[in-house]
Amino acid sequence: MRQTPQGGAGTGSGVTADDRPVSIGRVLDLLREEFPEVTVSKIRFLEAEGLVEPRRTPSGYRKFTPADVERLGRILRMQRDHYLPLKVIREHLDAFERGDGVEIPAPGRPRELLEGVFESTGETPAGARMGREELLAAAGAEEAELAEWESYGLIAPADGGGYEAGAVTVAKLIGELGRFGLEARHLRVMKGAAEREAGLVEQVVAPLRRHRNPQTRAHAEATARELATLSVRLHAALLQSSLDARPH
Repeated sequence: MRQTPQGGAGTGSGVTADDRPVSIGRVLDLLREEFPEVTVSKIRFLEAEGLVEPRRTPSGYRKFTPADVERLGRILRMQRDHYLPLKVIREHLDAFERGDGVEIPAPGRPRELLEGVFESTGETPAGARMGREELLAAAGAEEAELAEWESYGLIAPADGGGYEAGAVTVAKLIGELGRFGLEARHLRVMKGAAEREAGLVEQVVAPLRRHRNPQTRAHAEATARELATLSVRLHAALLQSSLDARPH
């Protein structure tokens, strides 16, 4: 049985009075005082990512021990207070269980929504901006190519001028697709789909951003990142499914 990690991001989530495993509904009741935005889907997502491993009854129902509930509270706290991605959270939890003295980073700024979905370009720190020439050099693109991409709305300067670091990733991917004969005009459908997905994410996190609890408002960014990651994974799965269904 996995031990409950101690120290690090703090404690505080309620647990059962005894050691009897509880249902996922009871877990929500125990966590919601501190994490009012937590949902069944959120807990299932953390389970799917291997961050918590509840027992299963013979009929398939999840049963969470007090240690599982404490672990969930620690995960949610590290996301909310420190904006840590799941990979880093997993590393901290593993270190705690080994008894290593690992210090949790000080609370930082929210990371990019799709951090961990695309590989980092490494050229520009997240949040920094670059000029047009820098973007062309980092992406290995020509001026005429960038102008065409901009004409179709695939890349656009940020408010106030310059380009966000993510523009390099977009430009490189457009260039890679171009090697297969896909032009900017063909990719407008992807841009439109991305904007619609962003609208769906915003619908979910908007109530969290308006919440009176400042911690809940801050957690909206972590929620948005997870929704964006899940959307990308779903898109990839649906695309693969569609390709598999086509005659070979």
